[in-house]
Amino acid sequence: MHCDCHIHIALSGAGGRACAPSDAVIEARIRDYALAGVRYLRDGGDKWGASLRARELAAGFDIKYVSPSFPIYRRSRYGAFIGLGYGSESEYLALLDRAGSDRADFVKLMLSGIMDFNEFGALSCQPLPDDEIAALISLAHSRGFKVMAHVNGDAPVRAAIRAGADSIEHANFMSRETIELLADSETVWVPTVSPVINAIGSGLFDDDVLRRIGAQLMENAALASSLGAYIALGSDCGAFRVEHPSGMEDELRCMRAALGSGADVVLALGSSMIEQRFVRK
Repeated sequence: MHCDCHIHIALSGAGGRACAPSDAVIEARIRDYALAGVRYLRDGGDKWGASLRARELAAGFDIKYVSPSFPIYRRSRYGAFIGLGYGSESEYLALLDRAGSDRADFVKLMLSGIMDFNEFGALSCQPLPDDEIAALISLAHSRGFKVMAHVNGDAPVRAAIRAGADSIEHANFMSRETIELLADSETVWVPTVSPVINAIGSGLFDDDVLRRIGAQLMENAALASSLGAYIALGSDCGAFRVEHPSGMEDELRCMRAALGSGADVVLALGSSMIEQRFVRK
């Protein structure tokens, strides 16, 4: 594979407090991707402008690099460490305007928290209600943006698919009903297994819970693929223990284990759809 459909150039993979990387650090990370043969990167964005700077620098390495500029989250919910928040519809629309001014290639919406790595099936915070998920996606589409949706939990994932999210990221804890809905849609799923699997043995979380989350994610990927859902390769490089660019290979190993001999074909199709859709018009 010569692409990664979910990275964060602003993050190091080491954990700890996130902060803005220097141009030298950004360029070194892009160079490593180029040396690894990568030709397409989709960043999840950040509040420091690192992904926008990376987009500029990537052209010199023959890498097609796309970015939402920044993730958008509802204040008091998940996303403050890396995104820009809204508290009302007018504030959300102002953020869409800002994304447009930044020449964002798409919009990234934070619709839920992440998994609780110490309690299987739980999330780090309450997800957005279904009607708000639908409204956010509809308003972004009305401004001409494709939507990259960070979302976990069966109900919010289902709401995002029904609202027409162009991609769903992570999407842990999906039920079969939701996976069937995904397979009947045009939404592309980017599972990002590596942050779960790579955290095993770190001593920070319950390893048994991590194994259960990872196993379910891979089982769901296999089911989704068998039903004809679109699945793309995305590692979440920059997340804890998911290093640039080796996290891409970690993710590919996980997806090959989940999808079997047809993994590369499935991922190539899904990743190609991401590349075609998530471009600035």
